[in-house]
Parts: sequence; C-alpha cells; structure tokens
Amino acid sequence: MTGIPPANLALDGGDPRKSSLQAENVTADDVVGRIEHSKDRVVSFEEYMYYAAITRAEEEEANARFIAARGPRTIKNIIKGRFVKGPIEQAVSTPQTAESLSAGGTEEKGHHDGTLQTTEKTSTNNYGATEAQRHTADRALRTASWGTIFYLITTDILGPTGAPWAFAQLGYGPGVALYTVFGAMSYYSGWILWKVFCGLDSNQFPIRGYGDFFFRIFGSGARHFVNVAQALQLLLTVSVLILSNGQSISQISRGSSGDSMGICFVACMLIFMAAGFILGQIRTLQRLGWLANASVWMTVALILMCMVSVKYGPNYAAVETSFGLAPGMPIQTFAGTPPPGLATGGEGFIGSLNGLNVAVYAYGGALLFAALLAEMRHPMDFWKSLLVAEIFIYSMYIFFGIFVYSYQGQYTYNPSVQGIAVYGIQTAGNLLSLISNLIAAVLYSNIGLKVVYIEVFHELLKFPDLTTKMGKIWWAALIPVYWAIAFIIAASVPQFSYIVGLVGALFILSFTYTFPAWLAVGYWIRKEAIVEAEERFDPATNTYSYVDHGWKRWRRGFMKKPFFNSFNIFYFLGALVTCALGCYSSIESLRQAFESNIATSLSCTPPL
Repeated sequence: MTGIPPANLALDGGDPRKSSLQAENVTADDVVGRIEHSKDRVVSFEEYMYYAAITRAEEEEANARFIAARGPRTIKNIIKGRFVKGPIEQAVSTPQTAESLSAGGTEEKGHHDGTLQTTEKTSTNNYGATEAQRHTADRALRTASWGTIFYLITTDILGPTGAPWAFAQLGYGPGVALYTVFGAMSYYSGWILWKVFCGLDSNQFPIRGYGDFFFRIFGSGARHFVNVAQALQLLLTVSVLILSNGQSISQISRGSSGDSMGICFVACMLIFMAAGFILGQIRTLQRLGWLANASVWMTVALILMCMVSVKYGPNYAAVETSFGLAPGMPIQTFAGTPPPGLATGGEGFIGSLNGLNVAVYAYGGALLFAALLAEMRHPMDFWKSLLVAEIFIYSMYIFFGIFVYSYQGQYTYNPSVQGIAVYGIQTAGNLLSLISNLIAAVLYSNIGLKVVYIEVFHELLKFPDLTTKMGKIWWAALIPVYWAIAFIIAASVPQFSYIVGLVGALFILSFTYTFPAWLAVGYWIRKEAIVEAEERFDPATNTYSYVDHGWKRWRRGFMKKPFFNSFNIFYFLGALVTCALGCYSSIESLRQAFESNIATSLSCTPPL
C-alpha cells in the first residue's frame, strides 16, 4: 500500500460507503455508523450467526443458478460477460423469495445444525425501507465475482514504490524474509476477516465496514475505538499524500537542471491541499470503478519507468537532501543488514525497523475487505481472490524491490519514482502519481471525515444528519478544516519514509494484523461456546436459550480449539510488539532527522 492506490473507487458501481438500502432511496448517510439494534432489544451474537447461516445458504443456491445460467466457459461467453453488469444474477435470483418477503409471508430459516423451520416474516421499518425491500436490494447489489474481487484487492494493496528502499535498509536476505512473512500473515488476517464476515453477515444485518466486525463481537465500545483509529489512519494517510505529492510538484517545478529551488515547498503542498478540499466537496462518488482500472495501469507504468531509469543511476541529490548521504561512494548492496553509514533509514536496529515498517505498509488494505466482501455474489469464494492477489502482490514486491536495489544500492530512494535521475522520466512518473494520489486523497478524506462526523459531531455533539440541508452545509465547512489539519501534520514532518513508517506501524499494522487477531480470539471463542444440542435461537421472540454465561462459557469456547485460540492470542501479542517497535524506530528516526537539520519544518526548502 506504499503507493496508496485509490481502490476505494473500485466497488464497481459507486461510492464504497453505499449500502444496498440506496436501491430503495435510503442514502448512505442513513446507514453509515448504523448500530444494529431496535429500540427495545439488542441483537445477540447468536442471532447474527443464525441469519448469516440462512444468507449463506441462499447465496449458495443463487450462485449455482448463476453458473447454470451463464453457460459453459467458452471464449465467447467470457468476452460477452465482460460487457454485462449484473443482469444475469438478477435474472436468476428467485422471485419467490422477494415476493414472499414483500407480502410478509413465510421464509425458511436454518439452525446451526443445518435444520430448517418456517416462521412468519413481518415487515419492519428500517430508515424508511422495509425488511423485504432491504433483502431484495441487498441481493441485487451483490454481483461481484471472485475474479473481480481479486482485481479490487490488487488495486487496493499493490503499491511497490517503497519496496526498493525497504531492501536498502534490510538487505536481500532479511528483505525477502520479511516480505514473505508479512505477506503470509496478511493472507491469514484476510482469511480471518473472511470467516468472520461469512459467520456474521446476513441480508437482515449486513456488514458494511470494519467497525461492524467488532461491534458484533465486543460491543459498541470496541466499534467506537476501531472507528476512531480508522479516522486517524485516514487523516494521516491524507497527510502522507500531501507530503509525497508536494515533493512531486517541487521536483517538477525545478526543471531539468535541478539547480533552482523551484516553487516554495510549502506552496507545493498548499497547491495539492487546495485541489483536495475543492474536490472534497463531492459528498457521493458514483460509478467511478473505471478509475481503479486506470490506477492499476498507472502503477504498472510507474514500475516500468523506474526499472528503465535505473541505468541512468540514482538521484544522488534527493538522497543527500533527505538523508544526508553524500554522493561519491560506489554503489553497494548487501545480503544482510547494511553496515553503519550505508542505510538511509538509520543505523543497525533502527534502520532495519524502518525497513520493516515499509514492508508492513506494503500489505495494508484489510480496512476495505468488509466493503469488498459486501459486494460479492458468493462471499464464500473470497479466499480464492485473496490467495491469488497475495501471490501476485508478493511477487511484484520481491521482483521490483530486488531489481531497483541491485542497481541503486544505498542510494535507493522512497518513493522510487522520486529517485529517478532523468528529469523527463521523473516528471512523467510524478504526474502519474499526482493524478492517482489526488483521487485517493479525496476518497480517504471523504471516508475519514464521514467517520469523524458520525462518531463525534453527530452522535456526541448532536449535529444534524448529513442528508439534511444543515448537514450538507457543515460538510462543506468541515472539508477545508480536515485538509488543513492534514496539511499541518504533513508540513511539520517533511520526511516521507519516516512518517510512512509511523503510519504503517501505528495503524496499517494494527488494521492488517493486530485487529484481525483480536477479532479471531473473540469470534471463535464465542462461536465454539455454543452448545448446539441444547441452545436455539427463536426467531418468533428474537431470544436465544443460553445454557450458561460468563467465565464458564468463555472457557468452554477456548478449550474447543485450544491450540488455534492460543495461536491467535500469540499472533495478537506479537503484532502489538511489532507495532511498538515500529513506532519507536519511526519516532527515533524523526527525532534524529530534526536534530541533524536534514528535515525542515514549514520551510520553502524542499526535503529532496
């Protein structure tokens, strides 16, 4: 995720915050942050599982009909299918289900043991949409195949421009080892999110965001904590984009000679910030999936530019300005950790940790997995998308990182496009980065501000809904404030690699490794604590017949799979330690950079 690609665009039909309720004229702002309980009761964990089992069975049946309707996998059908957007799924969905729901009729429901029973289904109002409408709309929008989701995951995560710099801090051996370990563990984290989604998501209670996982297992406090962390991550991500693209504008403005200072560096960041909060006035972003496709090709073009440019040598001036490493030494590469003075991320342990932070950042993307799963016709196939995407992304990181490091050695720069020595190629790469990163920054600020508005302004300070006229006015006023805060953070710490490392350690690592491990512990213990022979959920009364509560129940759940649960606890603690080490190394490197005057604060002098 180092390149921060705009995968949020890629939900093939619109704004990633959209709920299926919008098909029935219920807006996303009504749904974002919705706590799933009625006025007189709280939905239990077991009720979520009950309806999730029904939904998965419906999806299995619908997927079988879809495959049958699609016909054999001939070249003609494959090409034809690329130009069809969802009608096959809608054509094969059973009208019987929608009709019976609309009539308030009967519906088959399944227990955890797979048995079915028929119960009365009444229509209950939920933000202006009946349950029947919500069910129908949900199925209509879940049309993405596992192949499409592979492409979206790749768009979300792939950002290889920091991989060469990570290898320059770690050396070949540790670099390959860390990218391999973090790649494998990021797949495991994605597997956890997939299993929890399939176990708790349903047409009655759809999962739409990362915080929904934690609300259903740990309650509203955990959801608020995760959403606040998500908002902070997105704010810092926008800051990183302002800093990175300020550097790109500065490089472009200096011309081919590179002798002049060009536009004042603070002004370069202000230019990007101004463009961001103007575009940030867009509240809903519809039908922009094609931009995700464009971002993939932009990334491929950047990789090719960087690989072609290595024959012209490193950008010595950028490395000297940012890291204080003077030119003149022969280019060197190392199998192990580089010796003191030849690692721009710091010496010894600190340098290795800074390289580790970039490797962590590279696999960030789990934050969007809930939204991607919510778009799938058959979420049970998500593991295929994730596995193929992770293998492809891992291969790209290893190949590109080793290739550029082999040519540029200790003078490798992060991001690698700004380490290109030839002005023409460098400018073309910077322009591509500016386009894709501006779109990404607008989307991250849009999502981040909505989380802040709902969590703080709406719920705590009683500000109006974003759907109201006053809510829209507040949105227009708060977008510039949001971007101004991100600008202040970016301008205060103009050292891209270290601030990327801090964001990676504190937030990307948490959302990709720590939080899924925490989720796994809670989900599997609660799931395995269910006594299927004696416990039942009654949909007529919305009650569950527990045989016990408290410590005894948690102990039973843990002991059903003691080794698996112990591994998840170990994984959680290990991720916490890695987070602490990463934060320490980034903060220490930033402190040293300020003390040595390599990094400047709010200055016209560019940091590269």
